[in-house]
Amino acid sequence: MTKLRVHYRVKLQDGEFFDSSYDRGKPFTFKLGQGEVIKGWDEGIATMKKSERAIFTIPPNLAYGEIGSPPLIPPNSTLIFEIELISWNSIRDISGDGGILKKIIKEGQGWATPRDVDEVLVKYVASSADGIILSQYDDAVEFSLMEGHLYPAMKKSLKTMRKGEIVELTVKPAYYFGNSSFDGDGIGILQSSNSNLIIHLELISWKSVVDVIGDNKVLKKLIKAGEGYDHPNEGSLAKVIYIGKLQDGTIFERKGSDEEPFEYVCLEGQLNENLDRAIMTMKKGEEAIVTINSDSMFYEIKLVDFNKEKPFWKMDTKEKIEACDKIKNEGNVLFKDGKYQCASMKYEKEYLHITITIRLSLKQASKFIQFDHSFNNDEKCRANTLRLSCYLNNAACKLKMGEHQEASKLCSKVIEYDPCNVKALFRRAQAYLRINELERAEIDIKKALEVDPNNRDVKMMYKELKNKQKQYAQQEVEIFSTMLSR
Repeated sequence: MTKLRVHYRVKLQDGEFFDSSYDRGKPFTFKLGQGEVIKGWDEGIATMKKSERAIFTIPPNLAYGEIGSPPLIPPNSTLIFEIELISWNSIRDISGDGGILKKIIKEGQGWATPRDVDEVLVKYVASSADGIILSQYDDAVEFSLMEGHLYPAMKKSLKTMRKGEIVELTVKPAYYFGNSSFDGDGIGILQSSNSNLIIHLELISWKSVVDVIGDNKVLKKLIKAGEGYDHPNEGSLAKVIYIGKLQDGTIFERKGSDEEPFEYVCLEGQLNENLDRAIMTMKKGEEAIVTINSDSMFYEIKLVDFNKEKPFWKMDTKEKIEACDKIKNEGNVLFKDGKYQCASMKYEKEYLHITITIRLSLKQASKFIQFDHSFNNDEKCRANTLRLSCYLNNAACKLKMGEHQEASKLCSKVIEYDPCNVKALFRRAQAYLRINELERAEIDIKKALEVDPNNRDVKMMYKELKNKQKQYAQQEVEIFSTMLSR
């Protein structure tokens, strides 16, 4: 919807001018295409530019037709209009039902508009239709669009505005208030009069906020833009400075300084995972505030620098095997530190699968070492050793985490390739014992003892198995005896 201001003069085709806005000293205002003026005006003025002057000859069928407009305009009259288009304002129906109408007073810059999670800086004046001021912020006020501020019409409208844009909102009663802290006399004035609310609103700027996880629980607010387009990935060596604070300002963690930034490897379990993932959305030199868990804590962060991990597909054969060996060793360190979930993720990144290439796949970047035609025999042997090692190490993680079915499957993959692998037989027997599959556990234990009769750990497990079998046999006897007595 477009609202126009024009000056005009009009006369009959063979007559004198009989009406003029110039004589009244006030432009004529109307909404284009809404039937507020004759059809010739709607069609003709739509072709004009700002400050343009034009003469329109409008036939009766586009003017007042067979009836005319007595006494000045007879039936079937052709009219001559001299029209000057002074200005126009686009009016947008924000709510879709006429409840919130936005008229642009000053165009904004660029093309971007705030999103739901962004924080905006605005000035505004809210008044009743007859000019009584209800709320006014001449000094800029900042708030999050997630929460809104005073009037819901502002939140809806700001998401359509560009930086520097100034608008006038006409708000019907149904859209007066939302979750508002404003409870001044203005509410009573508006409610009693049932009049429209007029808001003069300026969007000064806004801070972009990124929903890191996608559930609004980890939000990153940009304070200072970084350089370029690149950002850290999993495995990148990042240098950061950050301070962790509670909402009352209490500092609970501090890492790094300008002289010596804190260095860590992304997604290695060295930081809070939510904070880690937020840093991975940042660019070099970027400064941001990351809020975690509904404002209970936040971090002030600067990403000083980072070195991105070389993409797996760019590595040669030797580099690929060395990279997988490195990941395995990192997993071993995590396992020793009791970080079984993180260690398991490491091993899952490095699973060895025999085909004809080495490639990098998704889901936590599960790395598969696979035989390439360029592999020599030593490389093939080393790759296969890594593959089996990762299966076994991950099985140990799964046992620690109580995921016994997963542990048995991983061991089975090793046994399928190496039926006499004592470590795989031992760990699969452990998994079977935990889920009370005693017959399967006994088969694996006996097989392991055939291969290594003096293995102390296997012998101890065999004793544990026999004790369990005795307990189960005793329980069965007790149950059978109870049934007979009944």
